[in-house]
Amino acid sequence: MRIPGTPAALLASAAAAVTALAALCGCTVQPQGADGKHRLPVHVRLPAGGSPGPARTASAAQPAPRVLWSRGDGGPGVRELQARLRQVAWLTEGPTGSYDDRTVQAVRGFQGKRGLPRTGATDTETWRRLVAMTRPPGRWELYPTGGQPAAAPDPRCLTGRVLCISKTSRTLRWMIDGRTLSTMSVRFGTEYTPTREGVFSVYWKSRHHVSTLYHAPMPYAMFFSGGQAVHYSYDFAARGYAGGSHGCVNVRDEAAVASLFAQVRIGDKVVVSW
Repeated sequence: MRIPGTPAALLASAAAAVTALAALCGCTVQPQGADGKHRLPVHVRLPAGGSPGPARTASAAQPAPRVLWSRGDGGPGVRELQARLRQVAWLTEGPTGSYDDRTVQAVRGFQGKRGLPRTGATDTETWRRLVAMTRPPGRWELYPTGGQPAAAPDPRCLTGRVLCISKTSRTLRWMIDGRTLSTMSVRFGTEYTPTREGVFSVYWKSRHHVSTLYHAPMPYAMFFSGGQAVHYSYDFAARGYAGGSHGCVNVRDEAAVASLFAQVRIGDKVVVSW
């Protein structure tokens, strides 16, 4: 029997105290094997390399949103972006289809308002937020000042020399034997003075014409139906589609209509259609 106070008894008492302290602190005491060595607790798993590796995060880092459009880009997607930015008042001018400085500033403003990185580039997250707040833009939201792609030619335009005019896309094609030589934006008469539809022919050309009814200049006039003509319009150039004609087909590009006037002959066909 050992007498308390001997070295062996003191060591045993110290070991018991350490075990009790570990239990109080929530530590797990490693059990001993038959050879007297401590073993890892059952719930601990070593990696294949044999030593514990670095702690892993609960989920992998999310990739950065993919950029869809940025400065210098262009096309239908950019035009829709600009139309949607107009709907939420981040742009005031009509879509152009070109990702210019004002589009960069508008996107930065939209991003900053919603806590997104103010990059000025439209990434997938910016686009998702914008689409959720807006509606699909209509044709005239996308092309409020003209410039939309010309509609497919009316079948009546595919032979001969033709001024092929589409009310659907507000465009005029100058065509010869089915080939389009030039295209330009046009506008038409109002509800009370509509532009007639049908097949006509150019019967008179007047370079410096002035309307005798409305006393308004009609440069490069090519008459095809009564007093209705294709001609350059100062009002169309200044106000765009905010106005309308008295039945004529207005052209806003003076250089384009001047070139057209030089090519068109008396008797050339005119097709006006929806």
